[in-house]
Amino acid sequence: MSDASGSPTTHTEAVAVFNDVNRLQAAIDDLLNHDFDQAEISLLASDKAVDSKLGHLYERVQQLEDAPDAPRAAYVSTADRGDAQGGLIGGLMYIGALAAAGAVFASGGTLGVALAGAAAAGGAGGAVGAGLAKFIGDKHATELQDQLARGGLLLWVRTRDAEMEDRAQAILRKHAGQDVHLHQMSDPQEP
Repeated sequence: MSDASGSPTTHTEAVAVFNDVNRLQAAIDDLLNHDFDQAEISLLASDKAVDSKLGHLYERVQQLEDAPDAPRAAYVSTADRGDAQGGLIGGLMYIGALAAAGAVFASGGTLGVALAGAAAAGGAGGAVGAGLAKFIGDKHATELQDQLARGGLLLWVRTRDAEMEDRAQAILRKHAGQDVHLHQMSDPQEP
């Protein structure tokens, strides 16, 4: 965005690095309970995204704290992640069951046979979904461990005014955030 003179506009963010996933989550929960919106919270993206965007990996997460081009990932709550995994499992169960029942009916099978086929195929679909959900959870855990090995978990919190700046920094420090500070970031330019 630009202001009326065409100059880029900026916003202020609070920044912190956490050495523990539970403390990071506690800080995020506290922020959400103190008038911060989930859309104002972002984390460092995966190593693959960092390498893709920057052309290299970082040695220490602190190198990216104030980097305007550091790729970010929107915060997704553990409840939302669990909902998505449940939806993946349930969706594949439903598709498998529906396909099996349709195939049995199309071949002239009876309702009992169709239901048995649907249950078997639904269970198989659910098993595939559960495997995919576990893979997603394992991948997320691996990404967190990779970042911890490089110095910690980076958290950015967009603030709207001086009061929110103070509140964000106090919350980040309360939950053992390290190198807590504010920085200015340019807003993305509109095409």
